[in-house]
Amino acid sequence: MPVTDPAALAQPPARTAAIWAALDPVATAGTPLQVLDVGGGSGMFAVPLAQLGHQVTVVDPSADALATLHRRAATAGAGERVRGVQGDGDRMLTVLPDGERYDLVLCHFVLEVVDDPASTLQQIAGVLRPGGQLSTASANRAGAVLARAVGGHPVEARALLTGQDPAPARGGPARRRFSPDELLALLTGAGLQPGEWRGVSVVTDLLGASTGADADALRALELALASTSPYRDVATALHVLATRPAA
Repeated sequence: MPVTDPAALAQPPARTAAIWAALDPVATAGTPLQVLDVGGGSGMFAVPLAQLGHQVTVVDPSADALATLHRRAATAGAGERVRGVQGDGDRMLTVLPDGERYDLVLCHFVLEVVDDPASTLQQIAGVLRPGGQLSTASANRAGAVLARAVGGHPVEARALLTGQDPAPARGGPARRRFSPDELLALLTGAGLQPGEWRGVSVVTDLLGASTGADADALRALELALASTSPYRDVATALHVLATRPAA
């Protein structure tokens, strides 16, 4: 049975509290939704949403992550409401059923690594029902600059200011970082109407896992800072809820 009382779910970690706070009015409105989680991996968001009674499809390139997703969903009693589909986020239309539409799409930390973020967002807009919403979270350039500087890497921090790969010698593909204006422009260019942007993990990632801060107090601080400048401006990530216009 779905969880009818959202309070019965575990409290989200402080670093993603701002995302869950934005999703909460959508996910707990009482209407079962068709949800697509692009790059949703092992189900950090998909499984709790399925526990609330929503039908969730996860598209992810990793077979191992999808196997973990199904185990987590089954353990949580939500296995029948979670579907895993192996595929790349920027080619999701090749693996999703033709004509399938969604009330809510999650695209969290995917735009950094796809070949073409604009194309990915256009595909998402195409599978959203009119009036449906996209939850997108992406790495924040200002936050990355601050993290590299605080970590003792001033050369890398300066490189990030202009969008350069901060450490090309380490190998692996360079990840994109976005400014709020860049992310909002991408969403608008895809035909979506973005709401206010929030900062995700304003202080939690800077503190690190070894902090002795009270978890509830840290979560409350993150929620207080998420919509408040200048603090949100240096968060690890940016989050936006955007809507596909109804007409």
